[in-house]
Amino acid sequence: MTKHGGNEVSSSAREAILAAAKRTAQAHGYGGLNFRDLADEVGIKAASIYHHFPSKADLGVAVARRYWEDTAAQLEAMLAETADPVRCLRRYPDVFRKALESGNRMCLCSFMSAEVEDLPGAVKKEVQTFADVNVAWLSKLLVAASLVSSRKSEQRARAIFAAIAGAQLIARSRSDISLYDSTIDNYRAAGLLPA
Repeated sequence: MTKHGGNEVSSSAREAILAAAKRTAQAHGYGGLNFRDLADEVGIKAASIYHHFPSKADLGVAVARRYWEDTAAQLEAMLAETADPVRCLRRYPDVFRKALESGNRMCLCSFMSAEVEDLPGAVKKEVQTFADVNVAWLSKLLVAASLVSSRKSEQRARAIFAAIAGAQLIARSRSDISLYDSTIDNYRAAGLLPA
């Protein structure tokens, strides 16, 4: 096998591990990440995971970082697609709804936030970055839409982020996505989100 081919196999194995770890963490949190189970799901030996991620903390950092990077890219793509900040704010809850649509999972970083006392420091930092990325994006759009002043935008953005994460948690606890939708509708009716 050529060196290039080996790198492709290595890269695809790493991506498969990250994808499996994401699904697991969305359903079971950081505590649910188990190298043996992930290896079985990916179809590799557990020792192969250690080649890519020497420790569970390394895997946790990588999966949480990838999650917030993917979310940031998705948010920026949404903004580039429409350039209408109010429309983007209306669509924002859909980002979190997708996890519920996928086997009643939750936002990976919301799940890990609930485990904060058990997270290694580097994983905790990536989880906090997810919240920071969301709050910064929301804050920017709230100001661009002239819904709040720049002085109050971060506070409002945090309220929106927390409210949506809470709606997701309630819906997941009942395995009922309609609860998410009705809660989001109530946020709109109350003026937290644009109607």
